[in-house]
Amino acid sequence: MSDVLVSHDIPAGAAWSVLVRAGRELRLTALGPGANCSTLLFTAGHPVDRLNVPDTLKAQMSATIRPPMVLMSDRGLALCSVTGSSLPWHDALCGHSADARRGLLSELRKHGRDVADIHGCVNFFAKVATSDDAAGTLAYQPNHASADDWVALRTEIDVLAVLSTAPHPLDPRQEAQPVRAEVWAAEPAGPDDPSRTFRVESERALLLSKEVFA
Repeated sequence: MSDVLVSHDIPAGAAWSVLVRAGRELRLTALGPGANCSTLLFTAGHPVDRLNVPDTLKAQMSATIRPPMVLMSDRGLALCSVTGSSLPWHDALCGHSADARRGLLSELRKHGRDVADIHGCVNFFAKVATSDDAAGTLAYQPNHASADDWVALRTEIDVLAVLSTAPHPLDPRQEAQPVRAEVWAAEPAGPDDPSRTFRVESERALLLSKEVFA
């Protein structure tokens, strides 16, 4: 892998956005324990196509985001592939906090977008699981992420990533931590790429992205 192309430390409780060209790696690294990175993804230059969390989870038979899953758009395109992670679980069920919303909106407006562009996010580094009580409610799992935990996303098409480091909405501590965002050149995916062979639906999304943006 070549030298880093972009590197930015997002302060605790702040937001940032970055346009990432296809074929690169967006790597997020927790800079403190209990970090959370609420993430929105959009097809760069397309006014409405964006990450569709319900379809992403349903198509890949999962309640969480983990390697080698593909993050899919409203049109079924592969936006990014999760090529690696130090953690086996990233929350995609609980959405963002009110503080995160403010930061995400601030960044969206820099790109000519607004509140209508808010969608279900992925909370990288956070884990929420069913509680042990009879109600079976969702409970935040403390001590899931440590400093230096990371996740890598390979961009399959040009994407706009909008990131907030505000705490997870169910985290009782509500202590924000900084996150480093880096963009690297990435190795092209081959026919045996884990994201392509993961599920038929994953392969279909990857092939559709290549077809649409050929």
